[in-house]
Amino acid sequence: MNQNRLTRLTQEIIAHGVDGIALVPGPNMVYLSGIHSHLSERPIVLFYPADDDPAIIIPTLEAMKARAAGIPEARIFAWTDDEGYTGAFQKACAHLELSDYLLGVEALHMRVLELELLQRYAPGLQIAHAEPVVGALRLVKDDAEIAAMERAIDVAQTAIEQLIPQIKIGMTEKQIAAMLTQLQMEGGADSIAFGPIVSAGPNAASPHAVPTERPLQSGDLLVVDWGCYVDGYPSDITRTFAVGEIEPELRRIYEAVKLSNQRGKAVAAPGATGQDVDRAARDVIADAGYGRYFIHRTGHGLGLEVHEPPFMMEGNTESLAVGNVFTVEPGIYLPGRGGVRIEDDVVITPDGCRSLTTFTRELITVG
Repeated sequence: MNQNRLTRLTQEIIAHGVDGIALVPGPNMVYLSGIHSHLSERPIVLFYPADDDPAIIIPTLEAMKARAAGIPEARIFAWTDDEGYTGAFQKACAHLELSDYLLGVEALHMRVLELELLQRYAPGLQIAHAEPVVGALRLVKDDAEIAAMERAIDVAQTAIEQLIPQIKIGMTEKQIAAMLTQLQMEGGADSIAFGPIVSAGPNAASPHAVPTERPLQSGDLLVVDWGCYVDGYPSDITRTFAVGEIEPELRRIYEAVKLSNQRGKAVAAPGATGQDVDRAARDVIADAGYGRYFIHRTGHGLGLEVHEPPFMMEGNTESLAVGNVFTVEPGIYLPGRGGVRIEDDVVITPDGCRSLTTFTRELITVG
């Protein structure tokens, strides 16, 4: 386990007024313990009390991961498929004295299964959200985390550079998405960060479109949103391309989004807020006359998860800090006609922000 992270975790647990937190398999567990597992029919719960060593409920077949993470043997509550997991929950709840405990749990990850078992065997257990506790730790990325994301960005950008000459009119969105996935994997990705969004023509007016069998046609705008994981951290990039010759208004909205992307990054600095970034980007699009066609927030945090705090949106008045990594991705979406999105991954530095993505924002024609 990373002792520095655990020390900071204890400080945050105390600061947030909870007695401890419980984690299930996922990014928070990886961040704090290094234990990689996945949610399945075999429940795993990792406990971090404010005043004691970590403890874990875990299947015997995975208990070696807990030992490798440095969890004391007496605090590993292992169970087998033959005996089932209820006994392990009962023993852990009694040993950790969870009755009348204020326990932080992951609202976005913990299932009803684990929560009901904890409440069954710890009468009086009180629940709070753990996200503010762990989120405070994960908001600021260290040099190793930023370097991993830069490697993931390099793989993704190399893949798109290789893909562009291969894109031809008549290819389907699904074909292009498959090619992009393969190029990232061949280029050194550990996995893709999400199924690539490849949407053209009217489909590009949907920000989270799913690739279809629609073939590319001359005059389309082609939105490609892609990324991959390298060493546990992701990239998340969007670029928009012209398929052949496009009409003048589509070029105008492209230029508006490009300027919006620039303005959003220009105000990102220590002390600025997610709301400041969102407003700077949104004002450009509103001034161009397309405000009602910018239908999502300007960006989201990037780390172990593709979407995590901080969020670049109205209402987020938390100050940005050195080491925050997030996307700046304004867009304009014209129903029935197409859309434009330009997304960069940036990190806050002492002097402002640095774009980790370097791929050109100029409009490229394909096909």
